[in-house]
Amino acid sequence: MSLEKTEHFEMYRRMQRIRCFEEAVKTLEVEGHLSIGQEGAIVGACMALRDDDFITGTHRSHGHPIGKGAKLKPLMAELLGKATGICGGRGGSMHLADFSVGVVGESAIVGGGIPLATGAGFSAQVRGTDQVSLCFFGDGASNQGTFGESMNLAAVWKLPVIFFCENNGYAISTSVEKSHGQPDIAKRADGYGMPGVIVDGQDALAVYRVTNDAVIRARKGDGPTLIEAKTYRFEEHCDNLNILIPYRSQEEINHHVTTRDPIDIYQASLLAMQKVTQRDLDTITSEVKLEVDAAVKFAQESAFPDPADIYQNMYSSPIDYSA
Repeated sequence: MSLEKTEHFEMYRRMQRIRCFEEAVKTLEVEGHLSIGQEGAIVGACMALRDDDFITGTHRSHGHPIGKGAKLKPLMAELLGKATGICGGRGGSMHLADFSVGVVGESAIVGGGIPLATGAGFSAQVRGTDQVSLCFFGDGASNQGTFGESMNLAAVWKLPVIFFCENNGYAISTSVEKSHGQPDIAKRADGYGMPGVIVDGQDALAVYRVTNDAVIRARKGDGPTLIEAKTYRFEEHCDNLNILIPYRSQEEINHHVTTRDPIDIYQASLLAMQKVTQRDLDTITSEVKLEVDAAVKFAQESAFPDPADIYQNMYSSPIDYSA
């Protein structure tokens, strides 16, 4: 399934939204885990989904709601802890959720979103819809028990779940080679009787194609797929992380930044296919920067939550604590 011109525009726009959003987050000095460098994997996967499909994220998840089409103002306000945030200022950087575009939630717990996405897929199966559920997780999470348990359950029940590993090579500062007996995570799919696919995570179009194949398979009732996108984070694991012993060289980082930037790769592909003009792309970039500036302004001018509302949304049956 090939993308239409408008869909190419949208893919490029979403990649630029993630990049510009997170560059703004850096200037605001908001504590967080940035996914700069991983935009191709995120957006390529999300573009294969519908709005009513589900995704779950990780601790590195500003980009996932944006990749799914979420509005920027509530996301930025949430990062600043404001009442206008998507979670009312209660979630912060690692707990963004936007049900309007199928973002079930994100988790600071490594591997925490995997069983939630599996449950969402089970829900779709029970309700008889053709919705699918895609869970983003990192290479470190593939060593958690939730990974194997969820994979097995999804395989046995043929759930419409796509297990999407963003393998950026490092779990904080521990490389895949030092923590995995089999560094190709997709090969673990064989043990669960499902397809396992490795894709260049810096190539958004390649990611879209393999994810779309997995989505088609899931909607038909043929069960789950494990996708491993080989990607790379340009920034440190998180802001203000004090690493005493360097675990990757500056040469390695520079190589990926200068030759493996997913936005540059996608832009070159679009121009080579003559799908767009450079003017088209420049216009989108300018529009996105204005959109992000507006989101920052909105967040900064928004009020903090009222402490009196601290118990709001905590209980299904409100409890009166005034007595």
